Amino acid sequence: MLRLAGGRPFLAALKSIQSSQVKNGISQKRQLSIHEYLAANLLKSYGVGVPGGAFAKTAEEAEAVAKDIGGEDMVIKAQVLAGGRGKGTFDNGLKGGVRVIFSPAEAKFFASQMIGQKLITKQTGPGGKLCTGVYICERKFARREFYLAILMDRATQGPIIVSSSQGGMDIEGVAKEDPDAIVTTPIDIHKGVTDEVATKVATSLGFSEQCIPEAVQTIKNLYKVFVEKDATQIEINPLSETNDHKVLAMDAKMGFDDNADFRQEEIFSWRDKTQEDPDEVKAAEHGLNFIKLDGDIGCLVNGAGLAMATMDIIKLNGGQPANFLDCGGGATAQAIERAFQLITNDPKVTAIFVNIFGGIVRCDAIAKGLIATVENMNLRIPIVARLQGTNMQEAQRLIDGSGLKIFSFEDLQDAAEKAVQFSKVVKMARDIDVGVEFTLGI
Repeated sequence: MLRLAGGRPFLAALKSIQSSQVKNGISQKRQLSIHEYLAANLLKSYGVGVPGGAFAKTAEEAEAVAKDIGGEDMVIKAQVLAGGRGKGTFDNGLKGGVRVIFSPAEAKFFASQMIGQKLITKQTGPGGKLCTGVYICERKFARREFYLAILMDRATQGPIIVSSSQGGMDIEGVAKEDPDAIVTTPIDIHKGVTDEVATKVATSLGFSEQCIPEAVQTIKNLYKVFVEKDATQIEINPLSETNDHKVLAMDAKMGFDDNADFRQEEIFSWRDKTQEDPDEVKAAEHGLNFIKLDGDIGCLVNGAGLAMATMDIIKLNGGQPANFLDCGGGATAQAIERAFQLITNDPKVTAIFVNIFGGIVRCDAIAKGLIATVENMNLRIPIVARLQGTNMQEAQRLIDGSGLKIFSFEDLQDAAEKAVQFSKVVKMARDIDVGVEFTLGI
C-alpha cells in the first residue's frame, strides 16, 4: 500500500493531497477545482456514462430542467466546491445540499432555498460557501457502488489509480477502518492505462462479468481526460453498476494543474471565484502567493522555501503563522504594500514577520518600501524584519532610524523569537484593552 512520508497511509487523508498540506503551512495549492455539473459534462464528452441532468442558476430554471428530465425521480445538488454536501446545512436552516426530489415543483422549491445561501459542511468551516446554482439530474439506482480516483503520486512520480470496492461513502473513513480495501495501481506514463491494467482494476472492484467491457472502457476514458486536460485528480465516488447493468459516474470531483492554464483555456474559464477566499483571489491578481492560516503572526517572505522555513521556526518558538505569503523575487515597495494590506485584513494578526533575502532587489530598497508602507498604512502592530543580502547594513540603518515599530534582526532565530514575543504581548494587551509600547528589551 502506498504511504506518505512518515508512514501515514496514503488514503487515510486523500484530501491532504490537495489541501491539508496548505492548511498546515507546508505548500501552496496548485490546482483548479470545478463544479460537479461541469465535471459531468466533461466526462460525457469523453464517452463516460453520467446521469442525465443540467445546471440551473435560478429556481425557475431548476423547474424547467426538471420538466425536461421528466419522470418523478430526480436529485438536486447544491453546486458548492466542498465535500460533505449531503450532510451540510444552509445558513437559512435547510438541511442537506443533496436531496431527492419527485417533481418540477419540488425542484423549484429546493432551488429557491439553496441558491444564494451559504452551505456549511465539514470542509467549508463555519463560514460556509455560497451556492450560486444547482445541478438537477436523474436518480439512478445502483446495484453496486465503487470508488475510483486517478491522481498524481509524488512517490512514484507518476499517475496512480486508487480504487475500492467500498464506494459511495467517506473514502477516508474506509481507509482508516479497513486499509486493505484500498488498492493503488501505479501507471506507466509511457504506456498509459492498457486494456490489461483497466481489466485488472475493473475485476478487482467487483463489476459483474457483463459490465467488465464497459467498465474497462470507462477507466481508459477517465485516464484520457486526466492526461489530455492536465488534471491533478479525477475522483469518482461512486462509480456505479446500475440495475440495468450500465456503468455510470454518479459523482465527480476534478482538479487541474494551475501551471497548465495557458493550454487549458476552456477548463480555466470555468473557475468559480465565489468559491475561493477573496483575499487569495486578490493576491493572485497582484502576483502574490497568499494562503490564510489559523495563527496570528503575519508572514511576508520572498521564496516558497524560505516562507515554509519561516513558518516552521515561528511554530518552533511557540507561535502560529497567520498566513503563507510569498511575494516572489520582486519584493518591490508596491508588492510589500499589497502584501501588508492582505495580512492586516485578518483581525487576528498581532505581529508581522518580514523575512526577505535581497538578491534581485537590494535590501535597502526593500527597507525603504517597508518604511513607506508602514507610514502610509499607519500600522500600529509591531513588525520584525530580517533582511539579508545586498546592502543589508544600509537597510538596517534605515529601519533603525525610521522611528517606527519595525525591529531589525540579522539572526533568524532571534527574529522569530521576538515576533512570537511581540505577538503574545499584543494579544494580552487586547484582552485587557490597554495600549502597549514596544522595545527590543520586552
